[in-house]
Amino acid sequence: MLIVNDPLDDLGHEDPGHPERPDRLVAVRHAIAQLDLGGDQVNVAARAATRTELAAVHEGAYLDELGAFCYEGGGDIDEDTYATYDSWALAQVAAGAGLVVVDELRRRGEGVGFVSVRPPGHHALADRAMGFCLLNNVAIAAAALRGDGERVLIVDWDVHHGNGTQTIFWNDPDVLYVSTHQWPLFPGSGVASEVGGPRAVGATLNLPLPAGATGDVVRRALDEVAAPVIEEFAPTWVLVSAGFDGHLADPMADFALSSGDFARLASWAASFAPRDGRLAFFLEGGYDLAALRDSVTATLAAALGDSMASEGETSGGPGEEQIRRSMRERASSLELVRDQLADGAAP
Repeated sequence: MLIVNDPLDDLGHEDPGHPERPDRLVAVRHAIAQLDLGGDQVNVAARAATRTELAAVHEGAYLDELGAFCYEGGGDIDEDTYATYDSWALAQVAAGAGLVVVDELRRRGEGVGFVSVRPPGHHALADRAMGFCLLNNVAIAAAALRGDGERVLIVDWDVHHGNGTQTIFWNDPDVLYVSTHQWPLFPGSGVASEVGGPRAVGATLNLPLPAGATGDVVRRALDEVAAPVIEEFAPTWVLVSAGFDGHLADPMADFALSSGDFARLASWAASFAPRDGRLAFFLEGGYDLAALRDSVTATLAAALGDSMASEGETSGGPGEEQIRRSMRERASSLELVRDQLADGAAP
């Protein structure tokens, strides 16, 4: 069963010529239609996240500033990120959509969730919009779950590092953040030596990979480095920042993944959900519309135990040495931080 939010009327959040555009959600709706789930698809009405729900992740002053900026007509927040008059209202509903999908999964105790919203979220910091993102949708859902005593795994396979999500949960031992991403690339964070704060040492796990990385390299990094950490963490929920800009056709970066690779990644992430109804995907990047459509179809089909990938899995790209280097850098950083804490020094 697929639990998805009702389609959003997102036309008010648009900057002509910008890659983060309303047509992205049109492509996603076509992707979901291709699944042809009939009665096995449940649409839930989105709602605006409350101030309290947003403030669990974002600073109150930032929320006030963003709302005022939009109501004054919006404009460019930075060279990548824009907002319009309608963006504040739409961003609150995008954040709320994740909450209602998670709530529906909890109520039913079964299914896979997909949060189909824009603007995306994983670059949004507690006090700042950036990277096309205004509010951190996956972080808001994770914070709500954590507040109910859950242990949350966030897998971020967007080609860009989710610096906002990492920073928000940097010192939270109940949220494990795992990211595969192209490096170097925007936003410049996400090296393997970033392992979490003093109360959450090891709860951040970055797997930076070079341009041209293929699916076999990404899978090896996750299997060899991330899987043992996840198993020890023992999550009770799995949330995925599902960006599809790592597709070989996407114009925003230089990974060489296919829809078949995203299907395999979805199955991998699903394997860590402790039971049915504990897995939700949040749309992040993905800017080639055909690649986005096919990758979403393949991802959701795989998560539901089916196969609908239009492309085979990829292999042969670079990154093996980077995986080994990341393992060494992470181990060294963990040892250093733990030694500093044992000596009473702030890392």
